[in-house]
Amino acid sequence: MASAAEQMAANLSWSAFGKATELRQRIWFTIGLLIIYRLGTYIPVPGIDGAALRNFMDQAQSGIGGILSMFTGGALGRMGVFALGIMPYISASIIVQLLTSMVPSLEQLKKEGEQGRKKINQYTRYGTVALALFQAYGLAKSLEAGGLAHDPGLFFQASVVITLVGGTMFLMWLGEQITARGIGNGISLIIFVGIVAEIPAALANFFAQGRSGAISTPVILGVIVMVVAVIAFVVFMERALRKIRIQYPRRQVGMKVYDGQSSHLPVKVNPAGVIPAIFASSLLLLPITISTFSGNQTGPIMSTILAYFGPGQPLYLVFFAGMIVFFAYFYTHNVSFKSDDVAENLKNQGGFIPGIRPGKRTEEYLDYVVNRVLVIGAAYLAAVSLLPEILRSQWSVPFYFGGTSVLIVVSVTMDTISQVQSHLLAHQYEGLIEKSQLRGKRKEGTAKPRRAPSRR
Repeated sequence: MASAAEQMAANLSWSAFGKATELRQRIWFTIGLLIIYRLGTYIPVPGIDGAALRNFMDQAQSGIGGILSMFTGGALGRMGVFALGIMPYISASIIVQLLTSMVPSLEQLKKEGEQGRKKINQYTRYGTVALALFQAYGLAKSLEAGGLAHDPGLFFQASVVITLVGGTMFLMWLGEQITARGIGNGISLIIFVGIVAEIPAALANFFAQGRSGAISTPVILGVIVMVVAVIAFVVFMERALRKIRIQYPRRQVGMKVYDGQSSHLPVKVNPAGVIPAIFASSLLLLPITISTFSGNQTGPIMSTILAYFGPGQPLYLVFFAGMIVFFAYFYTHNVSFKSDDVAENLKNQGGFIPGIRPGKRTEEYLDYVVNRVLVIGAAYLAAVSLLPEILRSQWSVPFYFGGTSVLIVVSVTMDTISQVQSHLLAHQYEGLIEKSQLRGKRKEGTAKPRRAPSRR
């Protein structure tokens, strides 16, 4: 049986959307900021040799260049002001969250409510600036080593660092504004738009390889079927739930005794969503970026790292899968599903799991269930994320087909649609409340019926 909220969501129509003025404003605000982001990817960094960069990226696009363009929306291939993308902010978030779970002072700061959250966000911004400075300087040196700078030197390095760091901080601000005043998660939507914007070029490249004979027709048909199957599989796994029964005791209100109610606590098979794949990919982008733009002038240490941890290498695949599994467990237990908080809330509300004592035993049981469910969720994330690496190394399929890109696109789309439905449901509830209030006022304003005079 569908709940009342689900039935109402199924009855939502364009007329309800047209009446939701605040939701329309949020959507237009989000679209406007995303357009600004796309325009920024075409503004070049000063001092770059455009012709040499185009020739270089044409050669690298079939290899690692496609991976680098995925998270930056093509800005790295054009060396735009948003070439670093939002990855420094994501990496800083990883580091701060790791430190929060290990450093007692930061953990205490996290429990202080809104003020503590603002302080942690401030530390994350400082970390973003530090990482962006490091990555921008490494990219500037690699551009000089690759012969892609008009006038190499200190001035070129300073201009690249200032431009790229400023672009990353502006993207971070855009993401926060979308989250606060728009619709959906701003950081995820920025990555989502970058991937979707590059899909047409990847499709054209893929079919061009098919026409030239580089990719056979059975492979093309197999990839199309695989993409449809992966999308269906991702949607199924993202909606999969493990329901834990919750029982509430009887209540006595005055002279009436109400029977205890039962409900379900939903635990997603993948509580962390697409975050582990993004985290793991962000950690692997820096050495790949430096090696790509440095050409053959990488040092012995970087050459050794790429020899063992280069894309498609066995150690790279193992490390990528291991990082995804680690972040799936870490993000779930520290951010998306805190079993201690859930157990405490159930205890305060008088709810309990049948056969499990409230408090510590409930927390242990929730940890047990979540850890077992996460085995499936983490394996699913790792399998879907490793799929493009195998396809790219075996059949030269563009990176955008399957894997992390499909995972991000499907997850962000589902999350944004659910938020739109939530706003529409809230608008419908507000309309029903206003109607009930008006109906109540109308009843109060009506004249009372005149009573017949009583007999004396």
